[in-house]
Amino acid sequence: MKGQVKDIGIDVKAPETTCEDIHCPFHGKLSVRGQVIDGIVVSDKMNNTAVVERNYLKYDSKYERYMKKTSRYSAHCPPCLQVKAGDEVKLVECRPLSKTVAFVIVEKR
Repeated sequence: MKGQVKDIGIDVKAPETTCEDIHCPFHGKLSVRGQVIDGIVVSDKMNNTAVVERNYLKYDSKYERYMKKTSRYSAHCPPCLQVKAGDEVKLVECRPLSKTVAFVIVEKR
């Protein structure tokens, strides 16, 4: 499987660089399924993991208006994507990789 880019079943552009990470959906054996989330990387200090934040509006029926909410996700960051803090990324759900990581970054915009 060296050098080959696997089709992950989602319409995203494959990275140009390769990696040896077994948890990379393009070059490793990790399969993706479920939710697709857009967000911004707020921290990349962990080893192969990034914290991604997404902002959204939630309707509150009691007050009949929308409120702003924020969620943070810990996501696996494959080395072939070279993601830094401040980048817009797309996450996809995968099997749990650790206690807090159940998403993987698949695209950097």
